[in-house]
Amino acid sequence: MKDYIEKIPKAELHIHIEGTLEPELAFHFAKRNNVKLRYNSVEELRSAYNFKNLQEFLDLYHEVSKVLVKEEDFYDFTWAYLEKLHEQNVRHVELFYDSQSHTDRGVSFETVTNGIYKALQDGKEKLGISSYLILCFLRHLSEEEAIKTLDKAIEHKEKILGIGLASSELGHPPSKFERAFDKAREEGFRIVAHAGEEGPLEYIWEAINLLKVERIDHGNRAMEDPELLVHLAKSKTPLTLCPVSNLELCVIEKLEDHPVKKMLDMGIMATIHSDDPAYFKGSLNDNYVRTAEALELDEKDIYKLAKNSLEASFLPEGEKRNLLDELKSFE
Repeated sequence: MKDYIEKIPKAELHIHIEGTLEPELAFHFAKRNNVKLRYNSVEELRSAYNFKNLQEFLDLYHEVSKVLVKEEDFYDFTWAYLEKLHEQNVRHVELFYDSQSHTDRGVSFETVTNGIYKALQDGKEKLGISSYLILCFLRHLSEEEAIKTLDKAIEHKEKILGIGLASSELGHPPSKFERAFDKAREEGFRIVAHAGEEGPLEYIWEAINLLKVERIDHGNRAMEDPELLVHLAKSKTPLTLCPVSNLELCVIEKLEDHPVKKMLDMGIMATIHSDDPAYFKGSLNDNYVRTAEALELDEKDIYKLAKNSLEASFLPEGEKRNLLDELKSFE
């Protein structure tokens, strides 16, 4: 099974680029930019990757992100991640980034966006990995701040395909950002949102009905509502699930509790992704392998998950069809 997972072509649709920053690279950037971390070594930082909930993770995530200062930093750590994707036979990636995490500490929107975008362009040319960039609003900040960020994104529409919603879920429902997402849709951005990870299942309905999302990021708590499950199956709304992340953030107690297999069996377009692999000790392939072992998935399940990931992507139909044709050799 591990060999099959490593070879099968797949897409990564739920990945926060800041969450790929390994401790070794974080200390490299800290030294390069003369930034002081509150950890004295790689080992001490890595030992802090032990979370009881989403907020504990986010606090550390933002602490480590402050080592990213220059355009070359954003290029370098994005390129390091793309090389890892290449090793896993990931053929397409749709990458989240949190510009507000950086602009709020004085790094320009252009520095962040250009560094990541240039690495993605080189990834297509040198590694054969197609990619799109999705800008996430930070939901613990105000809608006014989101709209200001959207205005900057509009200036860079040739680089940014979509708008998402991430960060602290509890107490920050999708409805808080309805006007911002209305404007984003009017500008032609593709729309996704995190919902139903730690927040209640009502957040999933809000993301669907108010934000009019094309994909739900996470969506675990849909299992609590039979009506929602039927809607997701009929509408073919993709769910970008992250099993190892859910385990590390105590959303589930053990991988055997993860709902992805049940969702597949219900006809829901469930997919598997890595979320923040540097923090959660799980690459995309690790997520596939560990989930397959825990839920006793067979090759048909893995094939379906990979196929769903390609179909759920925002690739043009021609490019999507080429990857799906390549996938057929693994059926």
